[in-house]
Amino acid sequence: MELLDKVYQAKERIKGIAMHTPLMKNENLSEEFSAQIYLKREDLQPVRSYKLRGAYNKIMSLSNQDKAKVIVCASAGNHAQGVAYACYKLNIQATIFMPVTTPLQKTKQVKLFGKNKVEVVLLGDTFDAAFEEANRFCQEIDAIFIHPFNDEQVMAGQGTTALEILEDHHTPIDYLFVPIGGGGLAAGVSSVFKKLSPHTKIIGVEPAGAPSMSISIKKGVNTTLKKIDKFVDGASVKRVGDKTFEICKDNLEDIILVPEGKICTTILRLYNEEAIVAEPAGALTIAALDFYKEKIKGKHVVCVVSGGNNDISRTEEIKERSLLYEGLKHYFLVQFPQRPGALKEFVNDILGPNDDITYFQFSKKTNRESGPAVVGIELKNQGDFQKIEDQLKHRKFNYQYLNDNADLFTALIS
Repeated sequence: MELLDKVYQAKERIKGIAMHTPLMKNENLSEEFSAQIYLKREDLQPVRSYKLRGAYNKIMSLSNQDKAKVIVCASAGNHAQGVAYACYKLNIQATIFMPVTTPLQKTKQVKLFGKNKVEVVLLGDTFDAAFEEANRFCQEIDAIFIHPFNDEQVMAGQGTTALEILEDHHTPIDYLFVPIGGGGLAAGVSSVFKKLSPHTKIIGVEPAGAPSMSISIKKGVNTTLKKIDKFVDGASVKRVGDKTFEICKDNLEDIILVPEGKICTTILRLYNEEAIVAEPAGALTIAALDFYKEKIKGKHVVCVVSGGNNDISRTEEIKERSLLYEGLKHYFLVQFPQRPGALKEFVNDILGPNDDITYFQFSKKTNRESGPAVVGIELKNQGDFQKIEDQLKHRKFNYQYLNDNADLFTALIS
């Protein structure tokens, strides 16, 4: 049976469980990019992400014998919530493995959706570590593992998103932007579009710090990355699925890598301007539009907003990453002369009237002519940075710029 046929089956299975989410035209984005920009709002699902589709479809496709066993999954959050919700609805017991680094908001939501049917086990720093432990546990107790992406029934469930888009959009879609983590959504959605709307260009979007699908397609073989940036927790895996890779390498027109800072800027903008709460993975496709602005002019474009499970405790980190990316936050290691008035000179003569010191760490050293201070400065205008550097040099302040020195930056900025 072709994957498209399984998607149609999935559509019937998930009725009454997964919501037919709205496809909403966004006027601000449409005006900005001189295009017709529509958002597929999967953040409005009962579990606030598309993952419910694949999880419920997979569990419903199991035999009665397998449904009687314990269900197990590994997830950074959204898949876990989908499995938890499905198991509660179907009265099936589940054990869910999540990385220790998973935002607290997501672990609480898993317990909320699963209630007395779910046990959450926090283990490892990455999805991959939780995944390995979940598989070991499955073998130990003969449980049923629900893979978050490398499973045709999961892909079929995610593919129902595409059926809804095509049902709701009555003119040809030129571009579809879809986020990629393990590739389940991209594989399912692209399989539907390749059959039903073959002229649509499918653009995958990955975080720059976890380009597992992009690198795999370039190499022509599914590749495990040694290191990833885990910030975009819903789309950061070291290795995509073998099955999703085979589908995506044939179906995707292109893959865009979006810097994490750009994603943060988009999260803040969506919240402030649109009242949309998007998690990092949910903001990926909208953040990618800037990189395609010339190609999408005058086109009909759909962006999948994949999830809205954002932890409010991450707001400061999101703001910081955004400011760093936009060139509005800068850190220096400054050797201050150990004499009265040195800091006053720095503030009055080096900083501009709109520059704000947001971080200052100094320890006075005895018997020294100068003492180091880590100084964080937030700007109103990106162009003011050069003025600060010029004044530091002109007034012969000995300093080191930290933003470009990742190791030193990490060590000094807590």
